[in-house]
Amino acid sequence: MGNISFIKDFVIVGFPGLQPHYYGLVSALLIFVYVCTLVGNAVFFALFVMTKSLQKPVYYFIINLVVCDVLFSTTTLPKIISRYWFQDGTISFLGCFVQMFFVHYLGSVCSLVLAIIAIDRYVAICYPLQYHSIMTNRNVVVLFFGSWILGLLGPLAMVIRTYPLPYCTENTIIHCYCDHFSITTLACTDRTLYSVPALIYAFAILLGPFALIIFSYCSIFAAVMRISGTQGRMKTFSTCSPQLIIIVLFFLPRLFNYLSGNIGIKFSTDLRLVIIMMYSLLPPMINPLIYCLRTEEVKKVFRRHFQKKQISIPLRLL
Repeated sequence: MGNISFIKDFVIVGFPGLQPHYYGLVSALLIFVYVCTLVGNAVFFALFVMTKSLQKPVYYFIINLVVCDVLFSTTTLPKIISRYWFQDGTISFLGCFVQMFFVHYLGSVCSLVLAIIAIDRYVAICYPLQYHSIMTNRNVVVLFFGSWILGLLGPLAMVIRTYPLPYCTENTIIHCYCDHFSITTLACTDRTLYSVPALIYAFAILLGPFALIIFSYCSIFAAVMRISGTQGRMKTFSTCSPQLIIIVLFFLPRLFNYLSGNIGIKFSTDLRLVIIMMYSLLPPMINPLIYCLRTEEVKKVFRRHFQKKQISIPLRLL
């Protein structure tokens, strides 16, 4: 029959081993994660917009992460919540590929932005006198749009190559959202031609930025160790610690997941999905806390706005 697909829609299964009496609990947990993600990132975005002192290159890049986190959660969570809350996991054929595109696209952009943040910190600490001449408005805009354009190429190629494949047997996605692996597994053809390039791209978009990050922070560490005073070292390390926490949460679980699957370490399907969901959904929820509680400048701004609000309430009552 050639490249003809008989499947009109897919069904998101979620965790295959989950008992039905836990569906309500899981959907409530996912709703909680989604609401916390939206509220936390909205608070940071509002602080950024209202506070002129936060409108610096590093915070512009963090705003990119905020946008990625909100869009990723909005792309993936509503359908899996619907699966467990309303027992409706059906997603249209086209909708599944649209979701797959955004899952990989937003993940790619986030990886590139984290590398840019590491480079920004490297320039700020290793070349402080040249920082403003290097991180000009023009360069920030180029890096800003460059990460979104460069991250577009791989996911777009994945969709263009996999959408025309014949899908003629199973239509169940053993995952919490549509991704390249879960979709191509259902194709009625040899998936090697499609899975190998996708795997190479996944490693490239992870390992390339990760290598830049390692270089940046090794250089930062060497520069900090040359600082004579202990207080100066601690202050410099404290400016980098929020980004390091975010980087660890983003890269290490993903690298572990990809590497374990290729060196023969096997997990049950449910455990593998739990790991994927944790590194996909927890960082977008936790990142705003890291920005607000671990970054001294943001902490001061947040405290100042909170204190103003506390003072204004009694004045209104009077």
